[in-house]
Amino acid sequence: MEAAITILALLLVAFVALGVYATVKAVGAAKRGVDRTITQARRTVEDTTLRAKSFGQTGVAGELAQLRLALRTSMRATQDALHAGAAEDASLAESVALFRRLSEHGLELDDELKRLEREPDRATVAGLLPKLRERTQRITHSAESLRWAARDRARQFADDDLDALNAQIDIEAGALRHWTVEEPPQTSGGAPASTTAQGPGTDWPEPAASADPSAGNSSTADQAWSGPAREESPQAITAPDPRLRTTYPWQKSTRPETTN
Repeated sequence: MEAAITILALLLVAFVALGVYATVKAVGAAKRGVDRTITQARRTVEDTTLRAKSFGQTGVAGELAQLRLALRTSMRATQDALHAGAAEDASLAESVALFRRLSEHGLELDDELKRLEREPDRATVAGLLPKLRERTQRITHSAESLRWAARDRARQFADDDLDALNAQIDIEAGALRHWTVEEPPQTSGGAPASTTAQGPGTDWPEPAASADPSAGNSSTADQAWSGPAREESPQAITAPDPRLRTTYPWQKSTRPETTN
């Protein structure tokens, strides 16, 4: 009885622990989903604001907004391309690591541009714009190099796969066309060998060629129906009986042979 109570208590504790673990995981997943949604919403609002500033404002503020918008757009596109390619190609792991290092410089530059937007001294900010523009171009150029290299690699793999698939399809299509009639074999004279097709019930012997060209069609037809002619067997030559031979007066009678 005590053993049964102990087992039930252990099962109850295990179920409670499992329920707590599942609850914590569900809450963590929900929190991450909410944070991701909030981050995407904030990013969308910032991009929309920067786009509005770049088109609506002139001078230093509009220039800073254009630099931030170009930087964020390029970095986000490169990040999406690398992450999508790394899921299928493990060779892009080093490219992802390089992009992370590049992202640190990009985030630092974005924070600096964001601070300069609130700077009241516009003259000082205008003097810093050439260097900021150069840094932005260097970072975006590196990001675009990684992005287009990853896309070219994926496109090359797709082309190779398509070429191999086309070759296999051609082989399979040729195998499916097995009913294609081949050319008849050539004889020694160069003309194709002809075969006489015989249907069911037409297995009749061929008529023998007549040695006499003047023979009529009737003899040929008779030979075709009756088959080859029988050869006459030779008759044996029998000696005449001497008793039945006719005797003449001038012939002598035969004498019996005597032995001494």
